[in-house]
Amino acid sequence: MSDPFVIETAALKKDFDGIEALRGLSLQVPSGSIYGFLGRNGAGKTTTIKILLGLCRPTSGSARVFGLAADDPEASVAIRQRVAFVSEEKDLYDYMTVGEMIAFTRPFYPRWRDDRERHLLGRFELPRDRKVKGLSRGMRTKLALLLALGRGAELLILDEPTSGLDPAMTDEVLQALVAHVTGEQMTVFFSSHQIAEVDQIADQIAIIDRGQAVVSGSLDDLRQHFRRIQLVFDGDAPDAPFHAPGVRRVRRKGRVLTILTSAGAEHIVEQARLLHPVSIDVVPVTLRDIFLETVAVED
Repeated sequence: MSDPFVIETAALKKDFDGIEALRGLSLQVPSGSIYGFLGRNGAGKTTTIKILLGLCRPTSGSARVFGLAADDPEASVAIRQRVAFVSEEKDLYDYMTVGEMIAFTRPFYPRWRDDRERHLLGRFELPRDRKVKGLSRGMRTKLALLLALGRGAELLILDEPTSGLDPAMTDEVLQALVAHVTGEQMTVFFSSHQIAEVDQIADQIAIIDRGQAVVSGSLDDLRQHFRRIQLVFDGDAPDAPFHAPGVRRVRRKGRVLTILTSAGAEHIVEQARLLHPVSIDVVPVTLRDIFLETVAVED
């Protein structure tokens, strides 16, 4: 029986000269999922990817990909043979043409998909004879994605793949990605700070902040259970504690007390009624709301 999780990290920590990039990160990425790894710039996303690919070692904790230890040198080679990676920089050789770049890459991957190469060349309208240095930023992204998807990988890791693209190009790249994954046995680990992009294609997410996962799970489950409860009072809102499971944040502003919960609203509403508010409103929240309410705010 195959492992249900393609990526697993447990209490993962990484320090750079005394600066904590990761502070006990724990993740479980289900096989076959499109997993959105969401966080602000500097939250620890790229450091996590480097550890998964064996490009740096954790200070403590563990990281496993396909059940293999990412910090073991031999296992790391085996991991990279089964993974395709597209970085934010889109590492390409400017002096090559598109066709030469594909021909150069193809021999390194025995499972290279010629059919996928032809399909994406047409879909992305990539000119084989154009130099890479002459491509727009969007076309460079498309070429990098073709080189990743063509190699027949089991896991695709994307680090801010749509950075700098206009909305139309971003949508085209994301739709091509979803179309490919739908027909293939592939898991996607998609790192981004763009909430709308993650919301558009992910079925599982983790929100990382300051090196820790603050929210994780099925996106459908998060939408089902996260709620914002707003209480309005005659006078100033009371400074009342709420001890129900799932309370994420309590805010007081004038007559209004707002509670964010990740475990439904029923128990909190029962507590709230004891405070005799003028009104109680319970509303669902978006992924953007969840993100903004759960990441740390700098003072």
